[in-house]
Amino acid sequence: MALGRGLGAILEEVGQAYDSEIGITNASLDQIREIDVDEITPNPYQPRKTFDIDALRELSESIQRHGLLQPIVVIEKDDGYLLVAGERRLRAHKLANIETIKCVVADVDIDDAKLRELALIENIQRENLNAMELAHSYDELIKVYAITHDELSHVVNKSRSQITNTLRLLALIPYVQNKLTSGNISQGHAKILVGFNEKEQKVLVDTIIGQKLSVRETEQLAKKKKLSDENTQIEEKKENFIIGYKSRFEEHLPFKIKVKNNSLEINFKNDDEIEKFLKMLQK
Repeated sequence: MALGRGLGAILEEVGQAYDSEIGITNASLDQIREIDVDEITPNPYQPRKTFDIDALRELSESIQRHGLLQPIVVIEKDDGYLLVAGERRLRAHKLANIETIKCVVADVDIDDAKLRELALIENIQRENLNAMELAHSYDELIKVYAITHDELSHVVNKSRSQITNTLRLLALIPYVQNKLTSGNISQGHAKILVGFNEKEQKVLVDTIIGQKLSVRETEQLAKKKKLSDENTQIEEKKENFIIGYKSRFEEHLPFKIKVKNNSLEINFKNDDEIEKFLKMLQK
């Protein structure tokens, strides 16, 4: 699927008029209504999976004191309504036990694909997503529209490097992703762990949390780990090299041979074997 007009049109709407929610014009509005919160179904494609309960409580208290200043946006769906934008406000109403909520009922035809796009773009543009949710949103847009990182950067008004670095977080193991989502580590910490294997990632993230390491300290730890691994690989290559020659020597020399301290050691039983070895060298 190409990028096409669908996503581009939504982005234009988002950019032009977020003050009126998703940019729906007055001509497309049926009316603003007070709707029972229980009649509203959340957007099933909402990429945001975690909501700060303290922030929701603050919003809930604000709504109780001042009322809802900006209506949420819904569309009529089946026997009720489907939420298009404003999930935090809807959740805050439920938290405050307010039975109805002010809604803009949009008289527009929104299919499942566009509903997914709206949810993704709204959250990306408003920076409402945590790092992992954002990574999954970027990944979904790239796959659905078959676009490059560079093309996506123009679509969502983010730098290409920011998109690429965020997408790299998907390479992290679930254990580390959960620590990032829960706020135990920052995105700066997480980026450093990309490239390590599963066992190393777990050890490193536990060390970061346990020792409360800063991003800079984590970088230093990661460098030491990589240097240690490189030195180990070099030693293993040396040893394998020596072992390889040991096997070749054993094929041609009737003596006891062993590898010791990255060297080949030939043991002779008696003087006759030494003399035999010297004659072989002369040949």
